[in-house]
Amino acid sequence: MIIDDPKTLAEVTAAFHDYERALMEDDVPAMDRLFADAPTTVRYGVGEVLYGADEIRAFRKGRGGSPQRRLGRVAITTYGDGFATANVEFFREGSDRRGRQSQAWVRFPDGWKVVSAHVSIEGATS
Repeated sequence: MIIDDPKTLAEVTAAFHDYERALMEDDVPAMDRLFADAPTTVRYGVGEVLYGADEIRAFRKGRGGSPQRRLGRVAITTYGDGFATANVEFFREGSDRRGRQSQAWVRFPDGWKVVSAHVSIEGATS
């Protein structure tokens, strides 16, 4: 297995940045396209636990946009040509508390999709 094949890494990195752009613009259809449309897709947020694409979509539609943020360190690693992880530090506007985001990406016939995501803020209790 090749770790961090340059072509695969470039593809996942582009998909990751497409998701980040959609998140900051509250482009719900784009975010939905970048998450696997499956009951097995999971997203744990700072204050929510979502199982399946339907729950994730409903959350996004009702949220009214993500708090704006700037990215810190981004670590994307590919494993072969079909699986990758993205681990990110971020800082919300007006706060110096570090947030963390982990995503597992899988290549599907129609492109790279997140199958699992976890978001947390250091020191947050909910």
